Amino acid sequence: MIRKIVMGAALGLVPVSAPAAPGVAEKVYGATIEGGVTELESRYGRLTGGPDDGADALSLELAHGFSDKFYAALVAKFERDPAGPRRLAEVAIEGIAPIARIDALGLDIALYGEYAAVRGGRDALEAKLLLEHRKGSFDGRLNLVGGRDLASRAVTGFEYAASADWAIADAFRLGAAAFGDIGDSNRLFRKGEHYAGPVAKFEVEPLGEGSEIEVEAGYLFPIGGQANANNNGQARLLLEWETRF
Repeated sequence: MIRKIVMGAALGLVPVSAPAAPGVAEKVYGATIEGGVTELESRYGRLTGGPDDGADALSLELAHGFSDKFYAALVAKFERDPAGPRRLAEVAIEGIAPIARIDALGLDIALYGEYAAVRGGRDALEAKLLLEHRKGSFDGRLNLVGGRDLASRAVTGFEYAASADWAIADAFRLGAAAFGDIGDSNRLFRKGEHYAGPVAKFEVEPLGEGSEIEVEAGYLFPIGGQANANNNGQARLLLEWETRF
């Protein structure tokens, strides 16, 4: 979800919350779907250093690919400020639909939509353009994100998420990820928060073929602006179990 709390703060509605930093408990989505696959996913992010030290967020997601053309998920997101308890921040439903494949570029394109019921705030909508390029051992992804709450004059915020990784071994990948602010409908490309850093991914099949566990771990460093002033970066851990019923 586009940082709902940051957007609200820009409108003078609510205070800024540390877990709202780009990338915390988020992922870079791919643009392809495998029908019949059910996923249970946990995404955890924790800010380290500076005044934000100890703030974290946790997203829990249950998803299913109903076909190769449609995927839907239910997501619950929990947040914690440095000095406070963890609380349920929002519950959301999301869907992904692939819309095109450009063979000449090896590019898959999909659309993502999300409706979030926000605890203690206005409900919000988010849309993403998902781009994915795969060639050999390489996988590159770019998500262009727009979101707003349901206030009549709400500002639309824009962000990006990107990743690139290569297969080093059959079940092990190394690469990098980046998340950041692009601006909003009042002012694009304004000075915002950006994070980038290394990630490692691997998968195992403890229950045999047809069921696998994927793990992604990394650390993202702040790049200039407000992010540098508030923290030294964010640690990330994503766990996903996929199976067919």
